[in-house]
Amino acid sequence: MTNEEIVAKMNEAVTANGGLDKSVKFDFGDDGCISVDGTNVSQDDIEADCTIKVDKDDFAALATGQMDPMMAFMSGKLKIEGDMSVAMSLQSLF
Repeated sequence: MTNEEIVAKMNEAVTANGGLDKSVKFDFGDDGCISVDGTNVSQDDIEADCTIKVDKDDFAALATGQMDPMMAFMSGKLKIEGDMSVAMSLQSLF
């Protein structure tokens, strides 16, 4: 899955749910990042309320339901910096 495909799918989800009250950045390391601020989804590296560090392949598994977010967090495959409540609210959005 390319970053452009991720942006397109996230844009659909964010728009359908009215956007986010806070900003979040998905940091894929060397594979770049995806940021969501309100209803704007981009590949910009913004200063966000919450940063989620995750391998891009693990992100794809999370997004498709093949990996449980809590298990990914507990096993260290997903790391959260900043406002944890933002990360928790994403479960219903995606």
